[in-house]
Amino acid sequence: MNSTTLEKVKVYRMSTPEHECPWGLKTINLLNEKGIEFEDNKLTSREEVDDFKAKHHVETTPQIFSGDERIGGYTDLAEKLDVEAEGADYSYTPVIAVFSSAGLMALATTMGLTGFMGFSLSLLATLKLMDIESFAEGFKKYDLITKRIKPYAKVYPFAELAIALGFLSGVAPLVTGITSLFIGVSGGISVFKAVYIDKLALNCACVGGNSKAPLGIISFAENAIMALMGGALIYSAATGEVESAKVKEIEPAAVVRLQDAR
Repeated sequence: MNSTTLEKVKVYRMSTPEHECPWGLKTINLLNEKGIEFEDNKLTSREEVDDFKAKHHVETTPQIFSGDERIGGYTDLAEKLDVEAEGADYSYTPVIAVFSSAGLMALATTMGLTGFMGFSLSLLATLKLMDIESFAEGFKKYDLITKRIKPYAKVYPFAELAIALGFLSGVAPLVTGITSLFIGVSGGISVFKAVYIDKLALNCACVGGNSKAPLGIISFAENAIMALMGGALIYSAATGEVESAKVKEIEPAAVVRLQDAR
């Protein structure tokens, strides 16, 4: 369809201090590329976004109008202009690398699920600490505690590393369990709200602030597992069933012990 058929174009997109909608940016970039004049209406608060959705009976933003006609979102606009819509700029490579490495390390040390979580959290904490400023910038976009207490974002990687070391060493199991349960539950609630209630398209800061891993089911599952393991550790500590997790020394199969024949 010829782009000149679009007249009096209006774009309504989310643009809050916490979140700049990537699909809204793709929309205005497309209109600019096509030389189409438009009115850019930014929804600058959660309340404005919710009111707009309720008024127009839509589930997502951005929304594009041509006169009195509602075109729809970014993909609908691209289709109307007969261009190929850009896909989401996501990558699961960092997530796969972290959990695959952690799985192999747990297998090599025969530490099972506890070792897997310990190694996973150690690797994730390391990635965050490599650029803690970028992590904090991404984390504050969806974490509910950080939105109220900003320093929490910079404390989080250290707390995550402490939990990991607690899992691996078996030291202070009750403290490790309580911290893990708290962080897992609060993190899970934050991810669920951002993705499934607010419907935000965000990158997950779980593998560092510069990653392109999408915030979603993987992030929620990570927090859920952390919460469950924290709860299990608390139960074990309370019932006296905790045994310190120690990495066993594994002798190479080629070494043969010679005993004196008596």
